[in-house]
Amino acid sequence: MTERLVQRNYYGKALAELARTRKDVVVLDADLADSTKTSEFRKVAPERFVEVGIAEQNMIGVASGLAASGKTVFASTFAVFATGRCWEQIRLSVAYPKLNVKIVATHCGISVGEDGASHQALEDISLMRSLPNVAVVSPADAHQAYAATFEIADREGPCYMRMGRSEVPVITGEGDGFEIGKAYVVSDGSDVTLFGTGQMVHGCIEAAKILGSKSISAQVVNVSTIKPMDVGAVLKAAKSTGCAVTAEEHSVIGGLGSAVAECLVEGYPVPMERVGTMDTFGESGTPRQLFEKYGLTPKDIAAAAERAVARKSRD
Repeated sequence: MTERLVQRNYYGKALAELARTRKDVVVLDADLADSTKTSEFRKVAPERFVEVGIAEQNMIGVASGLAASGKTVFASTFAVFATGRCWEQIRLSVAYPKLNVKIVATHCGISVGEDGASHQALEDISLMRSLPNVAVVSPADAHQAYAATFEIADREGPCYMRMGRSEVPVITGEGDGFEIGKAYVVSDGSDVTLFGTGQMVHGCIEAAKILGSKSISAQVVNVSTIKPMDVGAVLKAAKSTGCAVTAEEHSVIGGLGSAVAECLVEGYPVPMERVGTMDTFGESGTPRQLFEKYGLTPKDIAAAAERAVARKSRD
C-alpha cells in the first residue's frame, strides 16, 4: 500500500529547520498557523513569527517591507486567499520590485472537499504564473514539499508554492533533491507522455498502469515547477512519444495544461489532451466524490491518453 503524507506537515518541518539555521528568515501567517503549519516555525523562533490576523492583504504589505529590509519572508494562508484576495498587493509590492517574499499556500484545489467552492482554489496557478518575476512551484508529495521549501528560501526573488489539504501518496524519496525549473521523469514510456503536477502526478502513475494493461506505454513526468517551465524536458518528451496529456488539480485555463500547450505549440506541436477542472467552480463533497465528478481520476487521465494516442494515429 502506498504511503500517504500531508504536504503542509513537511512544510512546517522545513520551516522549523530554517528557524534554527537561517536567522534572516521571518514567517507571517493570517490566522491559520495551525492549519498551514507555520506554527512549527513559531515554536522555534517566536520572535521572528508575525501573526497578522485575518488581514491577508496587509500580510503581503508587511512581508514586502520586511523583505525590503533584507529579510527572507515566508507568508502563508489558504491558496484561495493568498492569491485571489492579495493579487494586487503581490503584483505591486512583491513581483514588481522583485522582493524576496515566498508565498506558500495550503488547501488548494477541490481536495479541500466539504469546504466548497469558496475555499477551493482552482485559479491560483494561473494568477501567479501571469505575474512577472514570480516562480511557481507545485510539489508532488510531502518529501518534495520539504525539499522545495529550502530551495525557494535560497532562491532570490518572489516564489509561490501551493499544497493541498489532505494526505498525498508518496512518490519521491526522503532526501531526494529538488531543483526549481526542472521537470522529473518518473517512468519511461513510448506511446504518450503524462505530465502531472501536485498530487495528480500519482494519478498519472496509476493511469500509466491502466494504459499498460491495454498495451499503451505511458511516460510519466512530474512537473513540480510550473514557472519557470522546463521547456527542454517538455519538448524532449513530446518528440519521444508523439502526444501528451496534462493532469492538474486546477482549472485547465492558465495552469499546467496551458503552460505545456504553450511550449508545444511554439516548439513541437503534437496531439494533446488536458485533464483538470473545465471552466467551473467546485462544490462541497468528499475529495473522492469531487475527483470523480470533475474527471480527475486515474481512469480519466487514462481515457484522455487513449484519445491523444488515437489522434496521433490519425495524424
